[in-house]
Amino acid sequence: MSARPTRRNILITGASSGLGEQMAREFARRGRNLALCARRTDRLEKLRAELLERNPRITVSLKALDVTDTDAVFEVFRSFAVEFEEHGGLDRVIVNAGLGKGQPLGSGRFDANLQTAQTNFIGALAQFEAALETFRARGSGHLVAISSMSAMRGMPRNLTTYAATKAGVATLAEGARADLLGTDIVVSTIYPGYIRSEMNEKVKNTPLIVSTEKGVAAMVAAIEKEKASAKVPAWPWVPMGLLMRVLPLPVVARMA
Repeated sequence: MSARPTRRNILITGASSGLGEQMAREFARRGRNLALCARRTDRLEKLRAELLERNPRITVSLKALDVTDTDAVFEVFRSFAVEFEEHGGLDRVIVNAGLGKGQPLGSGRFDANLQTAQTNFIGALAQFEAALETFRARGSGHLVAISSMSAMRGMPRNLTTYAATKAGVATLAEGARADLLGTDIVVSTIYPGYIRSEMNEKVKNTPLIVSTEKGVAAMVAAIEKEKASAKVPAWPWVPMGLLMRVLPLPVVARMA
């Protein structure tokens, strides 16, 4: 495998808010060209204006995308791939789009759990397929899966379906990584801990939660290292990840 290159052209899904929006800011600050997509294009337009004002030398392209429309995932990714050929081609895709609106199983809210599963897992599967189609054709690239620390174990209440989908995303990524060993296509899984974002803005502050800026800075630093997996921020989530694997389920349930 060749030496790790600098990824110049980065596609981020779910870029209109939260972690995706802040990742766009971090990569723009590093001078990277961005392909941003999300359902809310008005917010993407506002973000592009901000990014170009601060970083006028980069390219920022936008497209509307609801990742539950799997045909659209392929159309958008292929369109971005063609568009960025003049800049050297897409060389990193960050599978970030997701929902956190699950409800306790059996509580009459299958609709919310189904929407979460379709967005977080089926949508991620389509993004993996579309990204790796591009990377296999190019012979290189970096696929980044944004999972969650909740993927370490089964979680109770509103987190049950969400945690299951994020565990599924992590397993998809590991399977892709196994399939691509010995190639120039790298697959990384990022496990964010408690990072403040639009998804959890109503959650009360906890001793472990960090700001969006601090948390995403740690995420981007981990992504740039291109390791197989990373728990971020490293403190306290590296040791917490080890504990979550072995602690009795009643203890883990109280962490939710």
